[in-house]
This record gives sequence, C-alpha cells and structure tokens, in this order.
Amino acid sequence: MALFGTLEWATAFMEAVNASKAYEEAAKTWEGDFYFIIEPGGAVKELGYTYVDLWHGKCRKVDVVTDATKDKYKPEFVLQANVGTWRKVAEKKIDSIQAIVTRQLKLTGNMGKVMRAVKAAQELVNCVTRVKTEYPE
Repeated sequence: MALFGTLEWATAFMEAVNASKAYEEAAKTWEGDFYFIIEPGGAVKELGYTYVDLWHGKCRKVDVVTDATKDKYKPEFVLQANVGTWRKVAEKKIDSIQAIVTRQLKLTGNMGKVMRAVKAAQELVNCVTRVKTEYPE
C-alpha cells in the first residue's frame, strides 16, 4: 500500500495509467501535464506536489516535489484540494468533473480543454482506484 502524495504512490499511479487500455483509448488525442496539489490540513503539514505528464493515452513521467522545488516544472494544469477531497474523488464518492465545477477541486489552466476530455478524466480516476492507497488523514 502506498501513501498518497509520495513518489511510491505516483509511480504506482503511472503504472496503472500505462496499463489501462481504456485510458489509452479515451485520451489518445489528449496531452497535458499537471500538478496535483495536496493542501495542508490534518496529518498533511505542508503543500504536496505530484507532477504528472500525460501524453496521448500514456503517462510519460511522474515526480513529487516540495513547495521549495515546485518551479522544477511548469505544468499546463494545476488541480488542488485537501486530502479528504482527493480521497472522495479516488473512491468515486464525487465525480472529478463535478468536483472541479463545484470548486472542491480547484483547477488552474484551460478548463475547456479538460471539459472536452471528460471520458479521459473518468478513466484517469479509474486508474487511481487501482492503486492501493493509504491516506495521510
């Protein structure tokens, strides 16, 4: 079981994405990179950054950086929320697009581009559900 927000978790997520034929098909014409940011609260003491580079149905790279090293990447998108919201999305208690629209997940970047890739976003969440995850709550 991997702790959410760690490089071990990010690597397991990348493996799940790259093994998913459904994600590959849904995202075959989509590309973009993200910071998935975990906000401080509870057991999370500082901002956590997981970098994810998605390219035409595959994940090319993941990394975990700190607030001090966040300038290492300049991702096209940033999704930010507390660990409780991330967990709700991962456990499919809330739809990722609904979480963006209701600002539970705060999106920075071209929302139109994300909204045109709803199926890819859903399949990405399906990949998250395949990672055995422990949450820092």
